[in-house]
Amino acid sequence: MDNKQIRKRIFSYLAPYKMKFILVVTLVIIGVALQVAGTYLNGLPTSRIAKNLSNHEPIDFDYIKTIVILMVVFVVFYFLAKFFAGYLLTEIVQSAMFTMRKEIQEKLNRLPVSYFDKQKQGDVLSRITNDVDTLSNALQQSFISFVNAILMIAMSAVMMLYIHAMMGIIALLSIPASLLLAKFLIKKSQPSFNAQQKTLAEMNAYVQENLTGFSVLKLYGREKEVVKGFKEINDRLTTVGFRANFLSGLMNTFANFLTYYFVYIFTVVLGVQFIFAGTLLVGQLQSFLYYIYSVSTPIGQMTQLTAVLQSAFAASGRLFEFLDEQEEVAETLFTPLEVVRGEIEFEDVSFRYKADVPLIEHLNLKVPAGSMVAIVGPTGAGKTTMINLLERFYDVTDGSLKLDGIDVRNISRSHLRQQFGMVLQDSWLYEDTIRENIRFGKLVATDEEVENAGRLANVDAFIQQLPQGYDTLINAEANNLSIGQKQLLTIARAILSDPKILILDEATSSVDTRMEKLIQEAMNTLLHERTSFVIAHRLSTIRNADMIVVMNHGKIVEQGKHEELLAKNGFYAELYHSQFVEE
Repeated sequence: MDNKQIRKRIFSYLAPYKMKFILVVTLVIIGVALQVAGTYLNGLPTSRIAKNLSNHEPIDFDYIKTIVILMVVFVVFYFLAKFFAGYLLTEIVQSAMFTMRKEIQEKLNRLPVSYFDKQKQGDVLSRITNDVDTLSNALQQSFISFVNAILMIAMSAVMMLYIHAMMGIIALLSIPASLLLAKFLIKKSQPSFNAQQKTLAEMNAYVQENLTGFSVLKLYGREKEVVKGFKEINDRLTTVGFRANFLSGLMNTFANFLTYYFVYIFTVVLGVQFIFAGTLLVGQLQSFLYYIYSVSTPIGQMTQLTAVLQSAFAASGRLFEFLDEQEEVAETLFTPLEVVRGEIEFEDVSFRYKADVPLIEHLNLKVPAGSMVAIVGPTGAGKTTMINLLERFYDVTDGSLKLDGIDVRNISRSHLRQQFGMVLQDSWLYEDTIRENIRFGKLVATDEEVENAGRLANVDAFIQQLPQGYDTLINAEANNLSIGQKQLLTIARAILSDPKILILDEATSSVDTRMEKLIQEAMNTLLHERTSFVIAHRLSTIRNADMIVVMNHGKIVEQGKHEELLAKNGFYAELYHSQFVEE
């Protein structure tokens, strides 16, 4: 996406506030006009004093007093215009950023799970936080300055030509040279600004990843390796950042030389000659020199603002790239589910994450309603992929996956997912009370229903021992609870949601024997009269499953009850016996 397209997209967010935007520009024009007029007034007293002295007349203090009062009035109105322009622009930018953040949040909910599987979490976070802030700051801090700079150059140029046409033309010849140089350096530095923004996102992702596993890093003594990795990214960020900002700084240096020092000296020499020739007043030369400053300073500001704007364009490109990501296919027609029994059927299902890499091929499995199905197999066998297909995080490549005889692709994703409950090994809890974390399973649940779910999940006794009970606050990392306690809370949440189909993903693989017993009892309550899929490595927990499905390389290699599979002395028996040898 080029800068022209990015500009168009940015202004689409400002378009709803067009009238306010026009008012801001009007106030900026008024402010600049007052400032330029004030500069001209500033030279009038000097000219009058010089005239009085040359004519041997008393100094005209009344005239000087009038000019000073007028200048004070101009200054007051200039600051008022600047204040209200800044206030209105702040309102416009924050409203536009509110809209953008809202779109980003809505976009997040419409993106397929595959997007998050492919992207680093830190990179996504950088786009929706750092990049939005970069754009917001650029619009907030740079817009008025940029418009002000352009208007100041234009109006000062007009006044320079008004004071003395020849000197004005000579002085203004430096502006095109500065702009051409700036254009050249911008073109050269923009790739570096893009690389800077991209490398910053990479650093955010790296830091977040290592902070998440900080205790593991400390345990295995990997601090040096982490520091080395960070240094490598930091070195690249320093390199691209130096190049970007060095080239941007060159613009300011050359602009000052061309439009201020060189022109200023030349104008003083030329102006003195015109004064002696009687074609220029002393006060006019004074004002003219101020106008040179009024031209050179904005050009310098524009070159400095270019760095901010280039960062904003780089950030905006990443933002719009995110907003343009392909979404889940929109659903228009779907079959309503009235009474859900929970019968699941995989009918000749094939699935591939990548078109050229087969994962599940010709899978056939029928699960009666209310059955407990255990899915076992080595890492990479396709167990988690089956769960992803069940919840339509991905759709099957070939074949059909049915719920109660209806292809799940004909059921809306939201309605389908309402039928599922899930208890994962890595329990997800958020910063709020225990009560609200359980209520997440059913937002309209009463306190009594929440506490009843806690009792059924064997977590009520633990909660009652806490000083604030169900109103105890879980911190952001949920590290004030044990792994088992967190899993029990997620089971309580699932009980409260009362799903027709349950997915239990290694829910007891990281807890001690006592906690495993509590969790197993809670799961038995949860599994009662519900279709359930249990993924577990601890095969001792699935002996009572109605059906055990053994997977390897995306295919079902064995299927049956625990005793039947052991009697076959096949792949399941090998897994089962090897696990008990290890234990």
